[in-house]
Amino acid sequence: PESTLILALLCWAAGEVAAYPPWSFSWGDPASRGIRADPHAWSWVEDPQSRAISSQQPVMVQCQEAQLVVTVHRDLFGTGRLVNAADLTLGPAACKHSSLNPAHNTVIFTAGLHECGSIVQITPDSLIYRTLLNYDPSPASNPVIIRSNPAVIPIECHYPRRENVSSKAIRPTWAPFSSMLSAEERLMFSLRLMNEDWSAERPFTGFQLGDILNIQAEVATESHVPLRLFVDSCVAALSPGSDSSPHYTIIDFNGCLVDGRSDDTSSAFITPRPREDMLRFRIDVFRFAGDARNLIYITCHLKVTPADQAPDPLNKACSFNKARNTWAPVEGTRDICSCCETGNCDSSAFSRRLNPLDRWPGRRFRRHDADGKEAEADVVIGPVLLSRAPGAVGERREGVQG
Repeated sequence: PESTLILALLCWAAGEVAAYPPWSFSWGDPASRGIRADPHAWSWVEDPQSRAISSQQPVMVQCQEAQLVVTVHRDLFGTGRLVNAADLTLGPAACKHSSLNPAHNTVIFTAGLHECGSIVQITPDSLIYRTLLNYDPSPASNPVIIRSNPAVIPIECHYPRRENVSSKAIRPTWAPFSSMLSAEERLMFSLRLMNEDWSAERPFTGFQLGDILNIQAEVATESHVPLRLFVDSCVAALSPGSDSSPHYTIIDFNGCLVDGRSDDTSSAFITPRPREDMLRFRIDVFRFAGDARNLIYITCHLKVTPADQAPDPLNKACSFNKARNTWAPVEGTRDICSCCETGNCDSSAFSRRLNPLDRWPGRRFRRHDADGKEAEADVVIGPVLLSRAPGAVGERREGVQG
């Protein structure tokens, strides 16, 4: 009877442990606000030393109309040891907390949706604002030892887009291309991180070295003029700013996927493209040496041309074929990729930049030239977070649409 009782108690304890969610980051109760849950919003923490999370919801996010409010419990890892409020910052800009609540041991951050270095992603259905909660522990009283690891908690706020209503008549199909681009808002550029079979978006977390990033670039327009999309250049950095250092060039020279030129990568454009207004490419996961946060942002410069315009050295998508030791375009003749090897694709009189970073001002949309032959956009994807080692990452996806 005694052994039976002990066995019963062990089974009950195992059931309780299995039912306990070890990474329970709450965004508040969607039902209490009449808001439905969104599976694409999430928050996540990485710390291999953590074994449990406080039942008091260590991170809560409120997505308000023009700002977000992040409430952090100082028992961040559920160990009973309170983190220092000064070690917590919001966003790549490292904004400090707005207030403290000593009675509840919480730290509150209040910031506008565009503040603290947050980025916005526009999809056909949503506006997605992304930022980070950073925990960077200050040195202990004894600098020889370390008692805790840094942590990064991505935060998202999703807002549904509403259709625009216009009384303007629909333009005929024969309208000049330049007139179709007179209103910059008609073109909506986007970058998305996709799953293995490209059927849906995937979270930005849980990547490891050796994995593949599937990135889908797309442009949507209210007009019915056929457009062809190109990825002119892409640069990875530790923050979404174009002047961040260090940085690593993935695509350069007006559409050459130079990351695929390295011997240890399989990075390439996917051919054929699904549609003229969509372009897909894959890159091997990497990280910046010495970065304890293990994250990257990827900033790409996208542009469009009329779909009936033949690709040329300034409008192309070229991958390096290691088997043939040559560059190959997604469409067009092979000669348009020859400049990928020499790097002088922009040597013509209407060259637009000296290096990938110089051509990215703060404006999201802009006309290319006086003739309106191209429309362009700078789009940021990230933060993409890498796990430190297999099994070291806990993840739970929860969220709301505000």
